[in-house]
Amino acid sequence: MKIFVTVCGEKSITKAAEKLHIAQPAVSIAVKELEDHYHVRLFDRISRRLYLTDIGRSFLEYATHIVSLFDDMESNMHQWERSGKLRIGASITVGTHFMPQYVRAFYETHPQARIEVFIGSSDLIEKKILQSDLDFALIEGAVHSDYIRSEIYQKDQLAVVCSPSDPLCGKGTVSMEQLLSRPLLLREKGSGTRELFDHALASLEYTYTPSWESTSTEALLNAVREGLGVSVLSDILVQEERKKGTIVELNVENLHLDRRFRIIYHKNKYLTNTSREFIEMCKDFRGETEN
Repeated sequence: MKIFVTVCGEKSITKAAEKLHIAQPAVSIAVKELEDHYHVRLFDRISRRLYLTDIGRSFLEYATHIVSLFDDMESNMHQWERSGKLRIGASITVGTHFMPQYVRAFYETHPQARIEVFIGSSDLIEKKILQSDLDFALIEGAVHSDYIRSEIYQKDQLAVVCSPSDPLCGKGTVSMEQLLSRPLLLREKGSGTRELFDHALASLEYTYTPSWESTSTEALLNAVREGLGVSVLSDILVQEERKKGTIVELNVENLHLDRRFRIIYHKNKYLTNTSREFIEMCKDFRGETEN
């Protein structure tokens, strides 16, 4: 299985053999033995190139995590006396506002823990979970793969915000037509925030073209403060700006933007006790988020 996973990663039997430091025929034989054992074709061989079949892609999902589980076992057995490393993913909203508090709190009770954090869009986090690059993750988006398990652990909602000088400010409840008449300053495609907004508008049968798209919440807030348009961001991330009066929240007719934060992990992933303790801490966490 490790040979198969390497062939898929290198997209070449020759390169896989070089990476594994074994003879090329041994790689070819290993792949053929897998195909013979399961009575399937894992690759289509066209013009000396390898293309995964549908069953090959499904097999890769299992093989990747079996190999990862074996590697985890090897690492833990050889370094049993040391604390295991946690590889945690976080979507941008969670990573910006919550993750620093989570990690700090966890270090207080687990000072020997080794934690690596990757922050990115929800769809990128999901891909890394599927590739076993992360042990688990905390996201605000929906899950799209049947191979991923998710648990809701916190509620949130999106806020539609604008500058106090914006034409929509002070109008009370605004219509969707009024909202869409203003430049929209939005998070990038693939983020949980953008996905929820897109789904909400699609359910109301509205379409739009954003004026800005950004992975940076701060960039969008700066643009809103400058009066460049209207943005849709996590309510948690705009609370301080609202208190200062630099931005205001709009009430948009029939627009419902409630959502849930989720803890996600691969359904075949073995979660260590340390991983489970971190997850349980996140569920029970009471910190600056409630101040």
